[in-house]
Amino acid sequence: MRVLMPDLPEFRALTAEGLTALPYRNGALPEGEAEGVVLWGADAPTRAGLFARPGLRWVLTLTAGIDHVQGQLPPGVALYNASPLHARAVAVHTLAGMLAAARGLHRFRDAQREGRWQPRHDLGTLEGTGVVVWGYGHIGRILEGLLAPHGARVTGLRSATPPTERDAALAGADWLVLLLPGTPQTRGIVNADVLARLKPGAWLSNQGRGSLVDPDALLAALDSGHLGGAVLDVTDPEPLPPGHPLWERENVIITPHIASTTADLTARGARYTRAFLEVMAAGQEPEGRVAEGKGY
Repeated sequence: MRVLMPDLPEFRALTAEGLTALPYRNGALPEGEAEGVVLWGADAPTRAGLFARPGLRWVLTLTAGIDHVQGQLPPGVALYNASPLHARAVAVHTLAGMLAAARGLHRFRDAQREGRWQPRHDLGTLEGTGVVVWGYGHIGRILEGLLAPHGARVTGLRSATPPTERDAALAGADWLVLLLPGTPQTRGIVNADVLARLKPGAWLSNQGRGSLVDPDALLAALDSGHLGGAVLDVTDPEPLPPGHPLWERENVIITPHIASTTADLTARGARYTRAFLEVMAAGQEPEGRVAEGKGY
């Protein structure tokens, strides 16, 4: 099994039965046919070269999202993503943002920059809060477990949740957490109507895709005071450009699409790849196959 893999120490040390690893770097691709590609850190020209490889049957992208791959693979090439590789980190990041907002850490950080000692008395916890997780899958289940010791009540919504049930959940939410995939069907799904259904003072947390939220509706809900604030790891546009109004909002916490990032991510990615290849070498179907037309 000839597989194109990132030219990194963690992947060069990887072994599996029947594997012939073909290391690649951006702008430097090895010769010959390849059955598979493990995609990690490849720029657009390198991806194009990888996907044009003769004999290609499958691509494993070590990301949860597939935006950078969709529409680029030749017909018949199977695509796999690696959502489980990132699930716990995303859930932990989501919890961290919720706790930081509840305790006002962003406001204290702002005061620290100005050298102000400014006690506040409008601080809270997550005890008794209603958390609606829209996109309740693997990450959502981990997040629910992390929230349990904090006394939060979690309601999971899926794409198939009936509108009346969804609207009832939104009306009782202190937090709306977005973990939905980015697809044509979910673009702008959180619009002015959805935001208005949240109780006054509710917070929005988006670790799904920036395209889920209508940016104008979000700014309007923040500026009117209907939204208590937002924790955003993803934005629309992304990267968020200098001068964008969200940078200036005191009640918005922004991180640069790093919810899944950990110091050992490359090492974990190599271990995930080894397990994937072992399953494939055994003639079985690895997890993570992306159905045509799906997104994340």
